[in-house]
Amino acid sequence: MKKLAVLGSGDVGRTLSDGLLKHGYEVMRGTREPAKLAEWKDKAGSKATVGTFGEAARFGQTIVLAVKGTAAESAIDLCGTDALAGKTVIDTTNPIAEKPPVHGVLAFFTTLDQSLMERLQKRAPAAHFVKAFSCVGNGLMVNPRLPGGPPTMFICGDHAEAKVEVKTILGQFGWETEDLGAAEAARAIEPLCILWCIPGLTSNRWNHAFKLLKG
Repeated sequence: MKKLAVLGSGDVGRTLSDGLLKHGYEVMRGTREPAKLAEWKDKAGSKATVGTFGEAARFGQTIVLAVKGTAAESAIDLCGTDALAGKTVIDTTNPIAEKPPVHGVLAFFTTLDQSLMERLQKRAPAAHFVKAFSCVGNGLMVNPRLPGGPPTMFICGDHAEAKVEVKTILGQFGWETEDLGAAEAARAIEPLCILWCIPGLTSNRWNHAFKLLKG
């Protein structure tokens, strides 16, 4: 049975952990305060465990980074780069700044010249980062049901085998996958979060996802 670590105690971490458990994976959630996830662990079943970031990183054959963008780099540090070496790290994060949106438009703390995922890859160069789950809200991450059919998840990363692994999970989760290439493509994928959030922040409409139509 594949062992996955999900780093983060928020809604995204919970949603993806529950989805992975549903599809037969063994999951350890990593958090700075494991005690606060005790209730989730009790409800999640025998394939679910909780630990620190370092414990989860050592446990997982694959890692899901599901923390706030402002905490992503420190989370990688707490894991320890040795524990991440050679492993696929699914990066769900977005570089959302700690400031209010303007007319529904979020602010980022990065520029279009470097994505957050590129910064994380430099911090843990032996890990295989793949951007995914960053352009949709947690309510639609696992097996979304939308009138237009399966939506498109945009991914990127420098390691081909890691992207194949992520595509497998996305397929189980009911997504079409569009591989946009190397890590630099995260500079385009991460801002899709801004676009996705505008209808929600301005009109409280959150039940939507992107779909790539090909001719």
